[in-house]
Order: sequence, then structure tokens, then C-alpha cells
Amino acid sequence: MFKNMSLALLAGVSCLGAGLQPAVAIDAAAIPEPTVIYVDQPAQRPVAPVRTASAERSTMGGGFIEFLFGDGQNQGERYRQQPAYQQQPSYEQRRPLFPPMDPQQMSSRPEMVSEPAHAAFDPKFEKQLVDYHGSERPGTIIIDTPNKFLFLVQGNGKAVRYGVGVGRPGFTWSGVKQISAKKEWPAWTPPPEMLVRRPDLPRHMEGGPQNPLGARAMYLGSSLYRIHGSNEPWTIGTNVSSGCIRMRNEDVIDLYGRVNVGARVVVI
Repeated sequence: MFKNMSLALLAGVSCLGAGLQPAVAIDAAAIPEPTVIYVDQPAQRPVAPVRTASAERSTMGGGFIEFLFGDGQNQGERYRQQPAYQQQPSYEQRRPLFPPMDPQQMSSRPEMVSEPAHAAFDPKFEKQLVDYHGSERPGTIIIDTPNKFLFLVQGNGKAVRYGVGVGRPGFTWSGVKQISAKKEWPAWTPPPEMLVRRPDLPRHMEGGPQNPLGARAMYLGSSLYRIHGSNEPWTIGTNVSSGCIRMRNEDVIDLYGRVNVGARVVVI
């Protein structure tokens, strides 16, 4: 009976071996490539573990027989989980970060130092022809100190009006004078009274664009007062001088050409 059981067992193993040939063929077939996870792919969701077979192949005739009769301690190594690759930082994240630029380095242009702002010239002080109904003869100069106007009387009830700068408080005056002299680009010698008040002034200055007497000067009698030009046109229409009558250079040149020495000057 034992002999019969042995024969039956051998016959069963033989049949089992024959029936496992297709399994051997299937196991020997090409194994699909494992899923590749690239480092620059965003991780949308956790990656499922990828199972891979060991590179060592058994000669025991198939996976099932190998599982039954193989070394049980190595089974975990043959079917182990392959850990998923960790996502690496992108190039933009890896590149060195530059320190913020200092605000002083953002613009190399030095700030321009602006000149002191001056009031705009009021158009009402522009030269213009106006009506005149007074009694002064043509060629007479009338200076309206309160309103900062100079009138040159014309014929036919007209006068040429210019804007002027007049004396500061304490330096205004009134009276009747005559033009005693005329000079182009006059030199300037401050009188002793002015040097007492302003010792910083030069003792003499030749005529020119920087000269405070401007382009022309008309002297009033034997006084220290003059009708003269100015290199500070923004002062026209203000109380600014030490008693002289200031005009814009273009206006004093125009007046200079219209009047003669000996002309009457009325200051009110």
C-alpha cells in the first residue's frame, strides 16, 4: 500500500510539473517597465508603491513552486516595495538668490539741485499802449509809485506804460526831476550810504549782464536815483530798491531810445 501511495504521489508531482510549463513561460515573459517618476513632475497625489521582482531567478520551475519550496527568508526581498522618489526643488528654487538692491544703487543719477524759485512775471506789467488824459506834455515820464507803473506820455491822449520796481518802505520818494545823463551798460559804484548798510557789496563793478544797473541807466538830476535795468526781472512790480526805479532790461532799452537828456520826470 505504501508503494502504491508513493507511485501516486510521484505521478501527481509529474502532472503538476507538466501543468506548470505555461506558468514558467508566463513568468519568463518580459516584465513591464516600472513606472518612472521624474523629479520635475509636480506631486499631484502620493505615488503608489511600485513592486519589482528580484534580478536573481530560481531554477525551481516557476513562481508557485519557488514560493512553496524556496527560502522563506528571502521572499520579502524578492517582492519588496520600491520607495517613491522625493520631489527635488526646481531650478528656480535652487538658483542663488541675489540680495535686494540698495535704494541708492537703483539710480546713479545725482539729484539736481534746483535754483530758488521766483515768482512768475505778472503779465499786467508788460509794456503796452494805454489812454492818458493828464496835462503833461509828450515826452514826460510819470512814475506811479503805489501801482508800480512808469508812463511815457505820447500825443493824442496816449501813453506807453511799463512795469517797474520801486523803493522799499522807507526808501520811496516823490518829486520832479530831469534826466541829467544816459549810459549804456553802466558801471556801478555803490554810494557810501549804501556801503554802510551793505559792507559786503563790491566797491566798484564794471558794466555787463551781471551788473545790478542792467543794460541802460538814466540819471535823475544830481540825486543818487536812476531809472535803470535789472538782471532780476522777477522783482518788477515789488518794493525792492533803495529808491531807484527798476525796469526789465528789454523795457529800459526801449525807454532809453524814446527819451532825451533833459526830459521831465514826475514821481508820485
